[in-house]
Amino acid sequence: MVVSLLYSGLNFATYKDQSETAAHALYAGHALLNGVAVGALAGLVGRRSKGARVGAAVIAPLGAFFGYTNSVPLVIADGQTPLYVRYMLEGDPFLPARLWWGSSADSTLVSLLGLVVAAAAAWGLAYVVGNRGGRA
Repeated sequence: MVVSLLYSGLNFATYKDQSETAAHALYAGHALLNGVAVGALAGLVGRRSKGARVGAAVIAPLGAFFGYTNSVPLVIADGQTPLYVRYMLEGDPFLPARLWWGSSADSTLVSLLGLVVAAAAAWGLAYVVGNRGGRA
C-alpha cells in the first residue's frame, strides 16, 4: 500500500512533464518495486508457505493496478476542479481502469507486463526469502 501511495503521488507530481515512454517506465518500475516489497514481506511472514507465495503473487499486481488508478482522480482534479472528480466518479466510475488499460496496443501491453512483473517479483522474492531461513 505504501509503494502504491508513493507511486500515485509521484505520478501526480510529474505527470505534466512525463513522456509516454517515461510514464511506461515509471509504471514498470512501480510494478517491480511493489512486487519486491510484497514478496519480501510474504517471505518473511509466510516462510515456506505456498499460500504466502500465491497470496503475494495476487496482491502485488493489485497494488500496481490501484497505484495507477488512484492517481487518475488526482490528475483530473488538478486539471479541473475537485468537484469534477465527483461528477466523473458518478458518471463513469471505471474511467481510471480504462485509462490504465490504455488506448493503444503499446500501452495495453505495458499494463499487462506490469502485472506480470509484479506477480513474478512477488512470488520469486517470497520463495527466496521464505526458503533462506531455518524452519519456522
